[in-house]
Amino acid sequence: MPNSSSISEFLLLGLADTRQLQLLHFWLLLGIYLAALLGNGLISTAVACDHRLHTPMYFFLLNLALLDLGCISTTLPKAMANALWHTRDISYAGCVAQLFFFLFFLSAEYSLLTIMSYDRYVAICKPLHYGTLLGSRACATMAAAAWGTGVLNSVLHTASTFSLPLCQGNAVDQFFCEIPQILKLSCSESYLRETWLLGVSASLASGCFVFILFSYVQIFRAVLRMPSEQGRHKAFSTCLPHLAVVSLFLSTGIFAQLKPFSNSSPSLDLMVSFLYSVLPPTLNPIIYSMRNKEVKNALSKVLSGRKGVSETFLCLVSPGSLPHPTVGPHSP
Repeated sequence: MPNSSSISEFLLLGLADTRQLQLLHFWLLLGIYLAALLGNGLISTAVACDHRLHTPMYFFLLNLALLDLGCISTTLPKAMANALWHTRDISYAGCVAQLFFFLFFLSAEYSLLTIMSYDRYVAICKPLHYGTLLGSRACATMAAAAWGTGVLNSVLHTASTFSLPLCQGNAVDQFFCEIPQILKLSCSESYLRETWLLGVSASLASGCFVFILFSYVQIFRAVLRMPSEQGRHKAFSTCLPHLAVVSLFLSTGIFAQLKPFSNSSPSLDLMVSFLYSVLPPTLNPIIYSMRNKEVKNALSKVLSGRKGVSETFLCLVSPGSLPHPTVGPHSP
């Protein structure tokens, strides 16, 4: 069997056996990809161009949209190309890059969701200290920490995974390169180091989950003590989208981790990986725009073309166009 030094490419799992189904899957994935690009692109444009959304909450939402764009762009384009051109191969370097960027965007998004729960906690439980605790510099530092955490986690896992000797062939039973499928190709007992690293990451992820859970326990306690029904409704309306996004992210990820590793079928692996890699980036913009009037108003302005194409383009490419997190009248 080939070892890791002799492998020049990997063979990804085909989405279908017949040509007609492959083309059907291509159009289906293309529709999902375009929907994700459109949703996250509109969210990013609305937040960047509408000065009323230049608050900490929407600054983090902009980062979330960018991470979702990167996450879904790491997996779907290659799967669509393979389905369209009736191929399965991905180069060794391409597999390494795909694994690296997928882990990077996924880890950074989880860190960002944890930070967003802290933002909701401060806004509702400590509103008088909101401007102090979540000023411009603090928001930028926390966002940079989320992206940096993604880079560090991705570097460690990617280096550890591809340093293992691979002696079980080069067929990856997945439509993109992911750690569990690469570990199946490693030699016996050689994957224990990566398994240990996965355990450490799982412990850190559990710590983030406990922090999110603690934040929302405090939030719900504070909301239930509010005397005004209108105040309770407003507080819940700002928390529910984030809570829904966290629930979607964690439920699909936990389901992927709890499925049987050794005797799971390729079709089950394909379905589970599709759930946690494609579903959240596609649905997150819908979740955040459904009950948020400020986002709806900003999106309507973008779609109606009031700013004009040239002004919108300048808004996106100008260095000063990115949201500068401030606390104003529209902040929670």
